[in-house]
Amino acid sequence: MMQDNKIRKVVIVGGGTAGWMSAALLSKVASGGLEIELVESEQIGTVGVGEATIPQIRYLCDALKIPENEFLKSVNGTYKLGIEFVNWARVGDRYIHTFGDVGRRLGVLDFHHVWLRAQELGIGEELAAYSFNTIAAYANKFAPVEKIGETGLLGLGYAFHFDATLVAKLLRALSEKQGVRRSEGKIVDVNLDPESGFIESLTMDNGSRIDGDLFIDCSGFRSLLLGDALGVPYVDWSHWLPANSAIAVQCEGVDPLTPYTRSTAHTAGWQWRIPLQHRIGNGNVYSNNFISDDEALNHLLSNLDGKPTTEPRQLRFTTGRRETFWHKNCVGLGLASGFMEPLESTSIHLVQSGLGRLIDLFPTRDFNQADIDEYNTRTDYEFESIRDFLILHYHATERDDSEFWNYCRTMSIPDSLQNKYDVWNTQGRFFRFDEELFTTPSWVQVFLGQRVVPRDCHGIAKLLTESDVRDYLQRVNGILKQAVSQLPSHREFIDKTCAYANR
Repeated sequence: MMQDNKIRKVVIVGGGTAGWMSAALLSKVASGGLEIELVESEQIGTVGVGEATIPQIRYLCDALKIPENEFLKSVNGTYKLGIEFVNWARVGDRYIHTFGDVGRRLGVLDFHHVWLRAQELGIGEELAAYSFNTIAAYANKFAPVEKIGETGLLGLGYAFHFDATLVAKLLRALSEKQGVRRSEGKIVDVNLDPESGFIESLTMDNGSRIDGDLFIDCSGFRSLLLGDALGVPYVDWSHWLPANSAIAVQCEGVDPLTPYTRSTAHTAGWQWRIPLQHRIGNGNVYSNNFISDDEALNHLLSNLDGKPTTEPRQLRFTTGRRETFWHKNCVGLGLASGFMEPLESTSIHLVQSGLGRLIDLFPTRDFNQADIDEYNTRTDYEFESIRDFLILHYHATERDDSEFWNYCRTMSIPDSLQNKYDVWNTQGRFFRFDEELFTTPSWVQVFLGQRVVPRDCHGIAKLLTESDVRDYLQRVNGILKQAVSQLPSHREFIDKTCAYANR
C-alpha cells in the first residue's frame, strides 16, 4: 500500500509578482487539494519595476484562463514586438531584437543564410527589411496575426508591457479567490529541523508560528530562506555583467504609443524605456564603478519623454544566482534565486519557468533528491544560457569611448559563449541546444545587430544565383510591407480592445 506522504501545505514567503504568481499557479493546478499560505509584510516593499516581458508570459494567461485583453485592461498593458537597441555596437546604431521570425526558410537554408549570401553579392536591404515584427514596430502598428495568408510567412510574435504592481494585485485577487490565505507580518526566525536541516516553520513578529511542508522563497534580494536560513551561497557573475545599480522613474506618456521596449546604451550602461498605455517606465542600469549615482540620475532625468511622475528609486544588485535553486524543502524563485539584469526582460519568465519546473517535479514529503537534482540541473542551464545571451550584447561592441565599454569589449567570456561565437563566425551557423530559451532568430538578430558578421556564408547558399536571391528577398519584403499596411496603429488597437479601465 502506498503511504500518505503528500505535501499538505506550501508556504510562500514574499508577495510581489513572484510570490503571487506562485500562489496563483499552484492554487490553480492543485484544485483545492493543497493548503497555500503566503506571508508578506506591507512594511517591506517590492522591487516592482519588472514591466517588460517575453512571449512566454502569454502561457501564464492561458494557464490562469485570463483572456489577454482582460489581462491588459487590468494592468495598464501594451503589446511588445521586441526590444530596440540603440548605441550598442557603435554610437548611432539601432536594431530591434524581435519576437518573430525573420523572413522564411528557403529549402534547407534558414533565412539568414540567404541574407548573408545577398550581402556577399552586394544586394538586398538590411535584415530588418525582412522582419514582420520590425516593420510593424517602426510603423507603430499592431494586431494579432498568426500567419500571413498562404505565403508561408508567420505572423507577429509578441509579449506585454505592464504595471508590475497591478499584476501582483490581479494575481493576489485570483489567488485568494482560489483559496490562498495571506498572512501579514515580518518573519523574525526561520526554524530548522536539527537533524535534517529542513525548514519546519516560520516565527512571526507577533509570536505566531507558520508551519509548512514545502517553502517557496520569494523574499527578493534578501533571500530570507534559501540564502540566509539555509546558507546556499551566491555565484557572482559581475565579471561578465558588471552593471550593479539601477535608478527607476516613471514619466508621462507620449504619442505615438510604441509597441516595443527601448534600450539605449550610454557611457557606463544603458537606459530602458517601457511604454504603458498612459505612462512610460524608465530606468538607468549602470556600474557605479564607472559612473557616479548623481551622474546616472542626471542622465536618466535628462533623457525622459515626459515630465517625471514618481520620485526616482535606487536599486543595487549583483548579477548571478544561488548555487542551487532548490535545497532541502525550499525552492527559491525570483530575486531570491538570482538576478539577471533586465536587458532582455527575462526576470518574470524565470519565475514562470521555475514554477513550471516545480509543478513538473512537484515533490512528496520524501523530497526525492533525484528530482531536486533534476530541477537544479535544468534551472542552472537556463540561467547560464540567458547569461551568455546578455553577455553577447556587452562584449560584441566596437565602442571605445569609455572605460566601461573598453572593459566589456576586452573581458574574457564563458567557454559556452565563445563556442557560439566560433561556430557563428565561420559561416553564420547557430545551433540551439536542449531547452535553451532564446531561439536561432534571436541570436542571429543580436549577432548581426552588434556587427558580428560571419567571415563567409553557408556553402549551399553560395549556390544561389544573384537573380534567385534578389527575387526571393523582394518577394518577402513586398509581402511584409503589404501586411503591415493593413494593420491598425498600436494605440487604435489598444483603445478598441483593452483600454485601461482606471486611467
